[in-house]
Amino acid sequence: MGVDIQEKLRLALGSVKDHASIGKAMIYNHHDGFSHIEVAVLRATGHDNGPIDDEHMHEILFLVSNSPGSIPFLAERISRRLCKTRDRLVALKTLVLIHRLLRGGNSCFEQQLRRAHVSGHLQLWNPWISKNSFLSKYAAYLEERMGWLINQAGKLEPVVMSHGLDFRCYEEKSIDMVFRKLPKCQLLIDRVLDCSPTSDIFPTDYLAQAAMISTLKESFQVYLTFCEGIAALVNMFFDLNRAARGLACEILKRASRQTQDLHDMYEECKRIIENKNLEYPSVQIITMEHVMALEECLGCPQNQPPPILGCLSNSTKPLRRAKEA
Repeated sequence: MGVDIQEKLRLALGSVKDHASIGKAMIYNHHDGFSHIEVAVLRATGHDNGPIDDEHMHEILFLVSNSPGSIPFLAERISRRLCKTRDRLVALKTLVLIHRLLRGGNSCFEQQLRRAHVSGHLQLWNPWISKNSFLSKYAAYLEERMGWLINQAGKLEPVVMSHGLDFRCYEEKSIDMVFRKLPKCQLLIDRVLDCSPTSDIFPTDYLAQAAMISTLKESFQVYLTFCEGIAALVNMFFDLNRAARGLACEILKRASRQTQDLHDMYEECKRIIENKNLEYPSVQIITMEHVMALEECLGCPQNQPPPILGCLSNSTKPLRRAKEA
């Protein structure tokens, strides 16, 4: 009963705050021509218990596309909303809004939003958020996600500076995949694992579920790139010098832990999160036995792969499951 009254009071006070903030935005930013952008942000991240309305999301994208130079303003207003609030729901909505903007805009918008983050206009942290909370872990995921983009094929890939050069041969492309893209995949996978849901919170926290569903969908794409990187690493292992092999083994050790943890997290998510449109990949676990076998071959001559190589290659081929019922 007490909790119910507290929630009603929170909603009532929150509604008053939202109306006051919207009124101030319409007055103080009217001369800039950007007031409608701030109002749309405030409405999208209101104190009500509902999810972000698609109408507000599309309105923000429309207003920004028709207002040159407005993205730094948008980023600052989103950051201000996140940093000033002490309401968990508003903070989570603001983070979800950032995530949806990253996923929903065109490539030019996405690039400018990333620049706003690099320049400091877009902040993803709230000083009142507990470091052990889902909010904090989700914010950390979005921080890492800022280093990724959606390419023309609709696939998520890491932003890697290539200095405008094309790869001259297949070997150079493989080295780029293994030692530049694969570590970025592992960083993002670690942030995904940090967001692993708990059964005592998620079943009733629909906004957190929505945030996690978007994160899961992106993790599926990242896992496929991760598998491509592991396969490339295994295939080139015995063409590498001893120092590079040592680095490759460290990558594989981390991958062994990650594949087991990712498998376990996906199984937990299937149990907790009800969504029939999630197509989980079948995670192929890299065992420490495979890694130890390769470590024993650190001093082997180049271009002489042992039989263990074929076994490990098979374990890096991802399988797609049918849609979960």
